[in-house]
Amino acid sequence: MKALVVGTGGVGQSIAAIAKRRDPKGEWLEQMIMADYDGKRAADFVATLADPRFVAEQIDASDVDAVAALVKKYDADILMNLCAPNFNPPLLQAALKAQVHYLDTAMTLSEPHPTDPMHKCGVKLGDKEYVLSPEFEKIGKYALAGFGVEPGMADFFARYAADHLFDEIDEIGIRDGSNLEIPGAKGISFGFSVWTTIEECNNPAIVYENGEVHTIEPFAELENFWLPEGIGEVEVGHVEHEEVIQIAHNADRLKGVKKATFKYALGDEFMQAMDVFRSINIDKAEKIKVGDVMVAPRDVIAAAAPDPNEIGKKYVGQTAAGTYVTGKRDGKERKVYLYQVADNKECVEKYGTQVVVAQTAFTPVVTIELLAKGSLGSKPGDPKSGVHNPEAFNADDYVALMPAYEFPGGFLEMESEYKLAQDAQTLLDLAK
Repeated sequence: MKALVVGTGGVGQSIAAIAKRRDPKGEWLEQMIMADYDGKRAADFVATLADPRFVAEQIDASDVDAVAALVKKYDADILMNLCAPNFNPPLLQAALKAQVHYLDTAMTLSEPHPTDPMHKCGVKLGDKEYVLSPEFEKIGKYALAGFGVEPGMADFFARYAADHLFDEIDEIGIRDGSNLEIPGAKGISFGFSVWTTIEECNNPAIVYENGEVHTIEPFAELENFWLPEGIGEVEVGHVEHEEVIQIAHNADRLKGVKKATFKYALGDEFMQAMDVFRSINIDKAEKIKVGDVMVAPRDVIAAAAPDPNEIGKKYVGQTAAGTYVTGKRDGKERKVYLYQVADNKECVEKYGTQVVVAQTAFTPVVTIELLAKGSLGSKPGDPKSGVHNPEAFNADDYVALMPAYEFPGGFLEMESEYKLAQDAQTLLDLAK
């Protein structure tokens, strides 16, 4: 497998570090090209790996022809997009032009409804990506859309739950939170892409219900949710996120799930900051004139804020990502939470990157290993090409690889969102 990684920020660097640790002898990873608009950043990072399989290149992700040419230069098998999702359109086109597989961790951006954005959808997350499925089918390649942690791992968990734990599903709710903090620090910090975080926290949130996706105020319907392995109870609220769309898109593979939600624990201070950003329009991605230059307010925040990967190395604590599923099994009501908890100190020591980006990078590496070994798409009912989310694939091989990556999945039988019915098990113990 030869992989071209476009974007060598925190997640891109984590992908390389995880891949090197997982496959030190090159049994399935032949080469990984680390490309970035900042060629020096890519080169400096590759130098730290001290592994000839990893090489650096400078590239403009918006230049379709240049990216396609770089794919051809190295005869890469897959283009891995680790840029902000506003670069998805050109990178999807580059993969089509070069006729290779494509992978991203976030789908194409939404556009709010022009007159009623808090109740109706305009252009939904992923709409501009799903429409390209026939073109990827034509070249016999995958566009693997939303293959990070959330979306990504959480969606594999949804498929795993549907295949093994339920006869019918009422709701799939992604629930995410942490106890991460920087000792002594004041104010907010961004644990992930500043640009993307502002996008998803200021757009109308989305809910799938009764066969339709509708919008709702961001952070609406706050509730408590209990997170395992020492994190405890957190307050979560609705945020715009791809999982809702991906679950809706794959409802027939998920026992006809009736509802899908995404709720995230951000904390009062962070939610208040997002409210301020919205109120004075500095969350906007559209450019405005400042003096003699045109600049997007959000780009200014992203440029001025501390690098999430660097400041994130100072975090103490853990973060949980997971999938809360309710429904029935053998005629009885059932509630389960399938999750993965990662510790910041451990991620920094193992991969040199902070926990949020390391957790995001884990699924892309598992996915390309499965693809390299012929496992992805090999099960009955799996798609053979086109634009697809994790829910489209049998999740058993993915779950089986989690312990080998030192990211084991956990499973909790729950009586409610904050009461356990039994102690945690690993997903592999559950499968046995």
